[in-house]
Amino acid sequence: MSNPTPGAVPPVRRIDRVLAFMSLGLAVVAIGCFFAIVIARPAGVTDFTEGIWPLVVVFPLIALPIAFLMIIALLIMSFVRRARANRAD
Repeated sequence: MSNPTPGAVPPVRRIDRVLAFMSLGLAVVAIGCFFAIVIARPAGVTDFTEGIWPLVVVFPLIALPIAFLMIIALLIMSFVRRARANRAD
């Protein structure tokens, strides 16, 4: 009765959703920081060593690789889940 039908896609787990949304959020914020730097240069901000600017400058350097690794982990987990589902059929 609860057997999955052949060829059915396994349900998405919570960890998959969390990884997807966290990587998307990190990437969006990092790209926003990048555009803030690009806009701040012509606007006349010459001192990026005070206030929040050091965080804005460094955040894309850290967040984009982390987001990329999270996407890779999500893909690997998805491939493993689908392989296990196909093996069970």
